Amino acid sequence: MENEITNKVANSGIVTVNLEDFITDGDRVLFDIKPLLFQELILKEKDFREFIKTNNWSIYKDKLVALTCSADAVVPTWAYMLLTLALEPYAKKIIFGTLNDLENLLFAEKLATLNVTEFKDARVVIKGCGEKPLPTNAYIQLTTLLKPVVKSIMYGEPCSTVPLYKAPK
Repeated sequence: MENEITNKVANSGIVTVNLEDFITDGDRVLFDIKPLLFQELILKEKDFREFIKTNNWSIYKDKLVALTCSADAVVPTWAYMLLTLALEPYAKKIIFGTLNDLENLLFAEKLATLNVTEFKDARVVIKGCGEKPLPTNAYIQLTTLLKPVVKSIMYGEPCSTVPLYKAPK
């Protein structure tokens, strides 16, 4: 069959890495301390401790929680520590920062488990277009991890890539 169609992409030996495979399951929640501040400026310790004692923390069961303060206020570190102690029996993860910070940390943790030796001398495409928004930092971390071991790094889809790196010969 002279007119047989061959899939050059499938036969190219290109390995595709999809960062969506590294998404941590779970609901993300931003806990903003701002509503607990007096006039959005001051944390009253007595009121705050009462809130910690009486709040229903079980609603955070298995949630990924980012603690923050969106007000321009000085919040003592111990306040976030108290919140953490209240959340810890329920939440799957607790960090200080934004939801973006949480997402970056979750990807960093997952990517740290990647066995990069599986990509030794491989031609790798880091998938670009996906169903879910991914943090740019995840692409940077993955690129940093792969560069020492791969033959090349590309971005996009195997049929249409942007070349990024080629290992010296």
